[in-house]
Amino acid sequence: MLNYIWGIMILIGVVTASFHGTMGAVNTAFLDSTKEAIDLCIFMLGVVGMWSGFMKVAENTGLIKAMSDRLGWFIRWLFPTIPRGHKANAYIATNIIANIFGLGWAATPSGLMAMKELDELNGKREVASDDMCTFLILNISSLQLIPINMIGYRSQYGSARPSAIIVPALIATLVSTLVGIVYAKGKRKFSRS
Repeated sequence: MLNYIWGIMILIGVVTASFHGTMGAVNTAFLDSTKEAIDLCIFMLGVVGMWSGFMKVAENTGLIKAMSDRLGWFIRWLFPTIPRGHKANAYIATNIIANIFGLGWAATPSGLMAMKELDELNGKREVASDDMCTFLILNISSLQLIPINMIGYRSQYGSARPSAIIVPALIATLVSTLVGIVYAKGKRKFSRS
């Protein structure tokens, strides 16, 4: 569906540019944005590589396991129907930790694995379980202490203080995560009534 929307928008832009005689400007913008996209991808590849490396070091030194163990009570409270010791718990903890450190790319594989395990617990039914919905809400709200992506983008585009986003991002993601948790717990409680 999204492909159709983008296709229609591009077609409207080309037709409009043709009628107004600004096709040259469209071509120039297209080429400039292509170069900018490639530059941004190369820059972000370095950022992702560095932070993914930090995550791997943290995993190899046992820091991720220690942090996952500390998150155990929170995961049991938020996902009460997941059995203790189930693989989904470890994947959820890893996803939360990666998101807290602003490593959305590093969080994606563990998030996909967590959702796969939650789907197995759900019996692969067509309707998502409360745990699957709660995990999705938690993953989307994504509490972040260090918004690496935004700092990287701000740095790439010449911000004088790229890390100035840390406090506002922390406040915004803290609020969104708290609202998401309250909603998920409330929905779970009222759906049982």
